[in-house]
Amino acid sequence: MATYYTTTAILGLGLAAIILWLLRRDHLHLGHGLFWLFVAVFAGVLGLWPWTIDYAAKLTGVSYPPSFLLLLAVVVLLVKSLHTDILNTRIERQVRRLNQKLTLIDLELQRAEHVGPIGDGIQSESNMA
Repeated sequence: MATYYTTTAILGLGLAAIILWLLRRDHLHLGHGLFWLFVAVFAGVLGLWPWTIDYAAKLTGVSYPPSFLLLLAVVVLLVKSLHTDILNTRIERQVRRLNQKLTLIDLELQRAEHVGPIGDGIQSESNMA
């Protein structure tokens, strides 16, 4: 059983090292990286001190500690998924607004080209032909 705990701890710490590398290379946004770093450290802690999950399960009244761990993992992933959806919605809204602003600027530019440089109704040379 000790090798199982050692393997879990090594995997958690290895995941933390990979996440730090991804953050340093700017392949992962800082906010997301911190979340995954927390998850990796948590896995490492559970590998080093597996009795902590037994203690937490006993505090919450769960009789089978592995089911408590799975429930905790599912809840964390659902919260992460909801947070990601909120961020995606915000980004989509910003992109839509930027597209609308770009369209308005493009229309103003087209009007300015047709009116002429002074704005007195004189047509540009391209429209006179």
